Amino acid sequence: MNYEEFNQFCGSLAATTYVVQWGNSHVWKVGGKVFGIGGWGKNKQVAFTFKTSEQNYYFLSECEGYIPAPYFANRGMKWIQQIDGNKEKDDDLQYYLRESHRLVSLGLTKIKQKELGLNQAVE
Repeated sequence: MNYEEFNQFCGSLAATTYVVQWGNSHVWKVGGKVFGIGGWGKNKQVAFTFKTSEQNYYFLSECEGYIPAPYFANRGMKWIQQIDGNKEKDDDLQYYLRESHRLVSLGLTKIKQKELGLNQAVE
């Protein structure tokens, strides 16, 4: 996945906003909270950063092409950075970005979730 594809995918998720910040990174937010970052790779290498569950954090930390996310993981947060941008991992990356979006949105207040139409039970 390249940054254009990353931005297109993140933009397709519900109630997202986009900003360029933190050293020209592509930053995606839901309800004002970050869920995905495109950038920060070493030597201008493509890299994607996202929030994970605790289980996925420990699993991905041991997988080739993933590292605990700089600036996040060393603060005790469960964020991973994909540093191997090969096409075979695009489906996995989309899954983890979708999960990051969900996890971050669940951290929003119930009022904010309702306002954004997120995590609402179908009646």
